[in-house]
Amino acid sequence: MHSNETAPAHEPAHELDEPAPAPPGGLIGVVGGIGRGAIDLVRTLLALYSVFVRTLYYCVYGRTEPGAIAVQMYEIGNKSVFFLTVVMGFLGMILVYQGGLQTLRVVPDLSMLGATFLELLVRDLAATIGALMIATRVGAGIAAEIGSMVVTEQVDALRMSAADPIDYLIKPRFIASVLMTTVLIIWSASVAYASGMLTGWAMFDINPRTFVNASLLDIGDISVGFAKCLAYGAAIPVVAGHSGLDTFGGSEGVGWATTRAVVNASLTVIILNIIISVAGILIFPT
Repeated sequence: MHSNETAPAHEPAHELDEPAPAPPGGLIGVVGGIGRGAIDLVRTLLALYSVFVRTLYYCVYGRTEPGAIAVQMYEIGNKSVFFLTVVMGFLGMILVYQGGLQTLRVVPDLSMLGATFLELLVRDLAATIGALMIATRVGAGIAAEIGSMVVTEQVDALRMSAADPIDYLIKPRFIASVLMTTVLIIWSASVAYASGMLTGWAMFDINPRTFVNASLLDIGDISVGFAKCLAYGAAIPVVAGHSGLDTFGGSEGVGWATTRAVVNASLTVIILNIIISVAGILIFPT
């Protein structure tokens, strides 16, 4: 017997596997990419501002734990001394040697080389280069440590205990970084100047008494240099801590957070350098 029922018709393959719509190209795609980037930048800046304000709040009204601050001062300061000493020592040699060679092409007198080098160190080079070095070591460590706590749900446990991670994790690092970054930069500037003095004596026969000359320094140079020390010391833990708290996705996410912390902290140092330098020129005109 033949059945009167007919088998259901199969839908054509081209109707089942329709390609996904392609993303807009041309000018619309470029504008869309710029818009997404601008929105992400604004969100990141607002998040950084929130972390910074809450950190300042907890510095005044938060819990007092000198032991945690002392531990972070050791981690940030003592463990970075050798690294900064080596970097700034070689940098002082290179800058004085190259500066002396270029100066001799114009004038035969190198008596003001030490004074010029000291002014550059105090006003800009020591703080900026030292902060970039600190951002690579300290920023990566802060982001990795906090990011690991995020992916292992330790930060969630803090929140469930009615504890703010900003108060427990970022505030001690913030205070320690502001203090130890200033100390490290002063030390690294001294090392760079000493190595530059030895280079000037060995390569250009500049008497150390002639090289050590602070005649070009003024209150504006010292104020700008000190302001950069404080600004860099405050910015690095805030940026790195935000990157750590924003971690997701397990160990791979911790790696991305570490990279993002180093890049963003270094970029923040450069931006702050420009802002403070311009403000210094306007407040302390030469």
